[in-house]
Amino acid sequence: MRIGELAARAGVSVRALRYYEEQGLLAADRSPRGQRRYPDEAADRVRLIQQLYAAGLSSRTIAELLPCVNANVSTPESRARLAAERDRIDGQIAELTAARDRLDAVIAYSTSAQSGCRVEADPATA
Repeated sequence: MRIGELAARAGVSVRALRYYEEQGLLAADRSPRGQRRYPDEAADRVRLIQQLYAAGLSSRTIAELLPCVNANVSTPESRARLAAERDRIDGQIAELTAARDRLDAVIAYSTSAQSGCRVEADPATA
C-alpha cells in the first residue's frame, strides 16, 4: 500500500510515517518511481509504535525492542527493558496522583471557612 493509504489505515500523518522510517522503526520498499510501498501488516506495526510512544518510550528504545517483536522472541534483556519502562511509568503515575491529591486539598481548603477566601458562585451553575 502507498504511504497515504497506510496513514489513513493507521490513523497517523504521512509525516509521522516518514519520521518512523527515518528512525528505523518502519521500512518501505520503493517502486521504480521511488514511491514508498508498505506491506499490509505495516498498519499493525504503526499502531504498536504509536502505543509505545504513548507509553512514553523513546524512538531509540522502540528501535531496540522492535527486533524482538519482529522475531517473536522474548529475551531476558527485552523483558528487563520493558519492566524498567513500566516501572518508570508507574513512578510518573505516582507523582501525578500525588500532585492531583495536593490540588484536591488546595481546592477543598480554598472553599472552607478556615481559608478566609471569599467564595464566589460559579456563573455556569448560578
